[in-house]
Amino acid sequence: MMKPVKAAAAVLAMTSGAAMAQDEVTLQLKWVTQAQFGGYYVALEKGFYEEENLDVTIKPGGPDIAPPQVIAGGGADVIVEWMPAALAAREQGLPLVNIAQPFKSSGMMLTCLEESGIESPEDFPGNTLGVWFFGNEYPFLSWMSTLGIPTEGGEDGVEVLKQGFNVDPLLQNQAACISTMTYNEYWQVIDAGISEDDLITFKYEDQGVATLEDGLYVLEEDLEDPAFVDKMARFVRASMKGWKWAEENPEEAAMIVLEYDETGAQTEKHQIRMMGEVAKLTAGSNGALDPADYERTVDTLMAGGSDPVITKEPEGAYTLEITDQALN
Repeated sequence: MMKPVKAAAAVLAMTSGAAMAQDEVTLQLKWVTQAQFGGYYVALEKGFYEEENLDVTIKPGGPDIAPPQVIAGGGADVIVEWMPAALAAREQGLPLVNIAQPFKSSGMMLTCLEESGIESPEDFPGNTLGVWFFGNEYPFLSWMSTLGIPTEGGEDGVEVLKQGFNVDPLLQNQAACISTMTYNEYWQVIDAGISEDDLITFKYEDQGVATLEDGLYVLEEDLEDPAFVDKMARFVRASMKGWKWAEENPEEAAMIVLEYDETGAQTEKHQIRMMGEVAKLTAGSNGALDPADYERTVDTLMAGGSDPVITKEPEGAYTLEITDQALN
């Protein structure tokens, strides 16, 4: 009578072992480890991914890392990317699909020295403006096109300075304005000793040319696999749980991010401040993409006159299937 019991126990052990085997997910971030990605680190640290039977690896980005290239090469299952870059990549042949949109608002802005005399966008011509490239230039170019301002220099146009991922051009008076995020570079300018009273800011959100940032993207072909769809639904559910926790506990979330910063480059003060600002951008999002926000982004990118970021209305560039499954 013992043998069947042993066999049954062996089968039970095998099935429970199979149930315990976690599904692996690799997430490629758009930038280095910082509070901009706080929700994912919170979900990892607090066990929210584990609760969804997921083994998640978070890969930091950097100046030489383009998330679309990483996912195209098989280095990630899902990436954090800005929609302008994702839609441009899609039109160029890399079928990225937005599966969730944790960031409801844009944090992008131009920060200008008041002494430059710039008080409104009409004052931009004749000045040098610092712009990030590697896909981050698209919102800026769309904005200038909307304003009818050439970007090749001259009295009627603006001189575009390819800005590194720092604020040096403003500090060294190489540019009248530079690209900043509300949660990061703007505060680097302040920390460098420039008073807020000496700065003029133009938020893309306020100018009506904001495009969606920090969405989650996968490859279209992967969505044909029901097991992948299920895995991503669990990933998004756990990630949004992390984001909402981070919104409510910004200081603790910042400390969690610091634990994962292997470079040691981030400071407590900067990360706590960043988390507070990022929470303003994720507020109001349950993870599901708002089609109206998507349409606004597409309209902005196509308003580029003779040189639009995308030349035709995208098809199949987002799906609500993942968030519908994750949130219900």
